[in-house]
Amino acid sequence: MRTLKVLTITAFSAALMTGCGSTAPIISTPVENIDNTPLKISELTKAEKENWGHLDLVKDTIPGMSVDKAYAEIIKNKKGKKVIVAVIDSGIDIDHEDLDDVIWVNKGEKPNNGKDDDKNGYVDDVNGWNFLGDGYNEQLEFVRILASGDKSNPDYERAQAEYDAEYPKWVERKTRYEQILTQVKGAHETFKAHFGKEDYTKAEVNAVKTEDQALQQAVQLAKFMYSNDLESLPEAIKELTDGLESITERLNYNLNKDFNGRVNGDDPNNFSTKGYGNGNVKPVKKSESHGTHVAGIIAAERNNGKGANGVANNVEIMSIRAVPNGDEYDKDVALAIRYAVDNGAKVINGSFGKSFSPHSAYVREAIAYASEKDVVFVHAAGNDSKDVDTEPNFPDDNVDYNEISNTYIRVGALAPKYGSNLLAGFSNYGKKNVDVFAPGAKVYSTTPENEYDTKGGTSMAAPAVAGVAALIRSYYPSLSAAQVKQIIMDSGLPIHTKVIVGGNSEDVRPYEDIVKSGKIVNAYNALIMASKMAK
Repeated sequence: MRTLKVLTITAFSAALMTGCGSTAPIISTPVENIDNTPLKISELTKAEKENWGHLDLVKDTIPGMSVDKAYAEIIKNKKGKKVIVAVIDSGIDIDHEDLDDVIWVNKGEKPNNGKDDDKNGYVDDVNGWNFLGDGYNEQLEFVRILASGDKSNPDYERAQAEYDAEYPKWVERKTRYEQILTQVKGAHETFKAHFGKEDYTKAEVNAVKTEDQALQQAVQLAKFMYSNDLESLPEAIKELTDGLESITERLNYNLNKDFNGRVNGDDPNNFSTKGYGNGNVKPVKKSESHGTHVAGIIAAERNNGKGANGVANNVEIMSIRAVPNGDEYDKDVALAIRYAVDNGAKVINGSFGKSFSPHSAYVREAIAYASEKDVVFVHAAGNDSKDVDTEPNFPDDNVDYNEISNTYIRVGALAPKYGSNLLAGFSNYGKKNVDVFAPGAKVYSTTPENEYDTKGGTSMAAPAVAGVAALIRSYYPSLSAAQVKQIIMDSGLPIHTKVIVGGNSEDVRPYEDIVKSGKIVNAYNALIMASKMAK
């Protein structure tokens, strides 16, 4: 399920939420100095905001992955091996100016001839495969369970409880959005009349001194929006309008028991068929931007003078469209993983997840297959502020905590601020089931039609780690997928400070208590460790 960004208002108090052993560790600063790193007090500059995940904790006091440092000091002019990274997600704009030169091309397939030239079971899969066909909107999995009417399903009662909690919450949220959007539009009109122009500035608003009650309320509302990282009321109006659209889609499609979005003609419960869908991996609409954003985090062309830099510079992105606006089907995910493995991917990124999975065994078998075939699978931990050791989030790689893959990496999300607010408040966590954390909040990357935007979620943290895995596999190709996972976990920066967990300021714990490795991913250290392990 893609991340939704929503603004909740209760009375006049609100907040922005995002909901779209062995080898000795090597660190860029002595371990005893890590907790003495000065906190970043000043606002991030525009350049820092757009690149914070690549910065260095020691040099910049921002908890990035030291990617820029790795290129400057380790990679330099070295030539690496091309690595295919499969992105299982929504559609990807393969024509984007910052991605068009890094898209995988299936050399065994002749474009648009209606034939399966390479005999892999998929016709005209030139850049990957689209399991969704022309579909876009879908139900959530627990809604599908209820819609089936099968009360013997062991998950039926839990699904009903989830629905009873979720549906009224989103109805109420829609009402609040409509109300606050009306207020913000009214405040904008008030400022336009007061200043005699539409492009008034934040400084001008903050300088307003007035006895006029309407103008006072407009100033108060504007200041609240500024406090939530919004630079203007028109930006707030866009944010609210986009949020209202997402909420409406959730009610009309995701939570609608009478909706059926499966338009590709396939039975999602019959695992004997494949080849459904088509070879068009592009988004069906501009707002289908998640996959393009994820792909850019991994591999946007570096230093080309355009919007964003990806983590990895020797990557071909294989686009696999399998994640709708709603919950993905287990069959699509299982086949997508197998497609990626069978067609040469060495790293797979999965920025999706759900709390119900009727055919989870099929997906686990595919994850085990990827492990057997020496492929790293990087998966987002989820955005529910939950402990995934106790509350399920699928896909996973374990049965009763017995792991079936040694190449599966589950990733939580960091915010761009070192200290107690290091964890993104939305991020799931788990001492047993979340392996590492990486930059995931407020990440700038590519979006469809040659545009760029900032998004947040563990969906953004996973591709950051997939990019690091690709770097290791590119420059040290002799290392196995299992070794790549171990390097990523062992080489990170160990964090000993206490952090706010799940966005709850009353839940403060040592960082190492909520993640398996006790570390945050660091590309610079990973490459140093990889160079030693590869000898």
